[in-house]
Amino acid sequence: MTGTPPGSPLRVGLVGYGLAGSVFHAPLIAATEGLVLDTVATSNPERQRQARAEFPDVRIAPTPDELFARAAELDLIVIASPNKTHVPLAVAALEAGLPVVVDKPVAGTAAEARELAALAERRGLLLSVFQNRRWDNDFLTLRGLVEDGELGDVWRFESRFERWRPRPKGGWRESGDPAEIGGLLYDLGSHVVDQALVLFGPATRVYAEADVRREGAETDDDTFIAVTHASGVRSHLYVSATAAQLGPRFRVLGSRAGYVKYGLDPQEADLREGGRPGGRADWGTEPESMWGRVGSGDSPLTGGGDPRRTVPGDYPAYYAAVAAALTGGGANPVTAAEAADALDVLEAARRSARDGVAVDL
Repeated sequence: MTGTPPGSPLRVGLVGYGLAGSVFHAPLIAATEGLVLDTVATSNPERQRQARAEFPDVRIAPTPDELFARAAELDLIVIASPNKTHVPLAVAALEAGLPVVVDKPVAGTAAEARELAALAERRGLLLSVFQNRRWDNDFLTLRGLVEDGELGDVWRFESRFERWRPRPKGGWRESGDPAEIGGLLYDLGSHVVDQALVLFGPATRVYAEADVRREGAETDDDTFIAVTHASGVRSHLYVSATAAQLGPRFRVLGSRAGYVKYGLDPQEADLREGGRPGGRADWGTEPESMWGRVGSGDSPLTGGGDPRRTVPGDYPAYYAAVAAALTGGGANPVTAAEAADALDVLEAARRSARDGVAVDL
């Protein structure tokens, strides 16, 4: 750690002020007790103006190298830049002696993620991966149901992260260049795979189908991943930009009961609209009409099952845990080793979709 006086907020440098940096990281950092957004690194003049308007006290750096050059003035680097830059920027930050948070996916391959983890361990520095969907309201609710045994033995986990975007938006996320690490498999797939592994443990076999559906699209925009877990659970994971009718976010079937939940956690929409979690008692909550149902023998759409209150979502908990880990009071909330396990599944899914085979891990 650097020379920040005890009791003073830890100073955070944020690399990138696009969607991830401006919508997710900056607001959550600013809302976290013990952290202060010190500097934003972006070369884009419009984004520089946006950062200053939203955080008047923030400093602006035109390049990440400027952050690394004054590492003694910072306590944490957050990397929210395009996927292809994650590994080189994380290496540079760690070699500068700074703890690092990296947006998902931390790397393009599991091997790169494990190399980063080894570097962080050698340097004695925190390396954490921003998997905010572990703090979605529906995931927190489902995790409680599973841990309490209300569903019995879970047999099948269906998870959908679907959108209706019939025309490509362009940009690096939809680029067909493999170096960009774009496509839904590594974007939304990073979330649904991570959630499945957290809930049901390691994967032993992966089968996937990946399609490019939209005219002008360059990379996968409609992908299905089937995961067999060592625990015996089967996860069926869907990510799509071409879903004209959206399915349930979760459909979980167990020996005693099932849980079905529609709709997305409201936190992302609130953040996009300028909402901020600090001081809001209703942050992450949703109306009763959106609650999922727990039951057996009938469809929730025809009244089957009992409504189950959705636990409020809590994205702020991630950075609160990071702050605690940096000050000696807690564990890394998402390790690079966990991210590497998810990347093993994503790499297997890519191979499976390409070759038309199931892949054993």
